Amino acid sequence: MNTTDVLKSLQESTSRYVEELNHFSLEDLTLQPNPSEWSIGQMYVHLYQSALYMQLSNVEKCRSGSGVTTGEKSEIGNTVFANGELPPVRVQVPPSPEYTPSQPESKEQILEGMKAVVARMQAVESQLHEISPEGKIAHPAFGPLNGVEWFQLVAMHYRHHFRQLNRLKSELVQNKA
Repeated sequence: MNTTDVLKSLQESTSRYVEELNHFSLEDLTLQPNPSEWSIGQMYVHLYQSALYMQLSNVEKCRSGSGVTTGEKSEIGNTVFANGELPPVRVQVPPSPEYTPSQPESKEQILEGMKAVVARMQAVESQLHEISPEGKIAHPAFGPLNGVEWFQLVAMHYRHHFRQLNRLKSELVQNKA
């Protein structure tokens, strides 16, 4: 998938997330199915924070040469990028202050975060051709990724979380019944 298609995929995913957001109250967004699971709102916060503060920050590190490494992707990293999507596996980590997203304060906060990702992706996409594919930043599971791969990961990550959104919506309906 070329970078223009990646950007288009992210924009389509964002439009879907924004449309879904219209169907939730703030109470719906902050309701956790159980103490060890995220709310729908926390999932949204995770999406835009991961994009802005991890994935797109790593694109910038690849561009600037700050902390770059070399090497090859892990086996799972090769599979993810060959398939163009994250595996349909539910990833759960124990709740922790450094990983668990905060509850959103408002729907507007979520919308602003989602808009910020699209704007930053648009700005970054036009600069990707300037980034050497040799400079990489390590991903904890996928191994060293170059700037274009970090860019692609944003859209893959957004698509991956539709599964979680659908599950959380079902649980919300069950809890309201």
